[in-house]
Amino acid sequence: MKKSFIIGLLLSSITITYGQTVRKYSNEFLNIGVDAAALGMSNAVVAHTGDVNSGYWNPAGLIKLEDKQFALMHANYFANIAQYNYAGFAMPIDDRSAIGASIIRFGVDDILNTTQLIDSQGNIDYNRISLFSTADYALTVSYARSLPVDGLNYGVNAKVIHRIIGDFASSWGFGFDLGLQYISDEDDWKFGLMLRDITTTYNTWTINKGEYQKIKDAVPGENQELPETSEITLPKAQLGLSKKYIIRYDYSIMAAANLNMQFAQTNDIISTSIVSIDPAVGFEFGYIDLVFLRGGVGNFQKLTQIDNTNKLSFQPNIGLGFKYKGIQVDYALTDLGDQSAALYSNIFSLKIDFDIFRH
Repeated sequence: MKKSFIIGLLLSSITITYGQTVRKYSNEFLNIGVDAAALGMSNAVVAHTGDVNSGYWNPAGLIKLEDKQFALMHANYFANIAQYNYAGFAMPIDDRSAIGASIIRFGVDDILNTTQLIDSQGNIDYNRISLFSTADYALTVSYARSLPVDGLNYGVNAKVIHRIIGDFASSWGFGFDLGLQYISDEDDWKFGLMLRDITTTYNTWTINKGEYQKIKDAVPGENQELPETSEITLPKAQLGLSKKYIIRYDYSIMAAANLNMQFAQTNDIISTSIVSIDPAVGFEFGYIDLVFLRGGVGNFQKLTQIDNTNKLSFQPNIGLGFKYKGIQVDYALTDLGDQSAALYSNIFSLKIDFDIFRH
């Protein structure tokens, strides 16, 4: 029955979403992340990412690929009501360039549409209940290339976004990302910069006027006017650094940090009218490149309580990983201990390196 309440939120969100063209929060499903290994480190991977999942985190990292790779991820949100799925593929073109592609779907299926529950005579007719789904899709194509400067690589993303709210509304959007990575030869420090929606991402919505008329008076006084049909996603930036330490040949420790920046005032721990910054730190402990233990802390927010006082909220994550030859399976538990306002989720991902089939 929880899904029956979602329709009211979705229908009202159509009006809220388009109340202004430029929004602080737009295409938010693209901020969730991919790969349980990265999520276990609280997303602090912009500097060192270097596999098929780099198409999402920093496309410059695709240059580190030595063979084709394929990845899958699945997660449930909101008490298993929402499903989040991801698939990615990437391959090197030559020793100086690589390409990749990925698709993300975040959706809620089989939602009860009760807007027509009461007929024109005021009678309740359960046969008038129908089902619909809402889903957000993103298709990303990535390209990476090394620059003439040793250790410096760049990558770009072109992404197409498609969002659906049953038969009520749908939208298409298009945007670009730009990423840079630099690896120091002397002490293996790694630096990364990811600019998301660098040209802003523009979404255009199409409203089904016939369906909109049906819900116009579902809530008295609400949904009386058609919402605007466009929205713009503002650019975001992520600056990261990391370093890997080898201990007695068999053990390794990766330490990493990110500064996640939005060019708007939000609830982030550092927030101004120009930019808001949310730091994140993560680590990965590895044993003979076979078993991995991960942890991280991020999503530092200032939350206003009922008594108007502020409370600092943060999100701790942990994760485990196993890698054998070219197959890697990872698990992450986000929001460990329910420390933040976010809901915790169990996340699983799989990565296959095609090199396994060549030996």
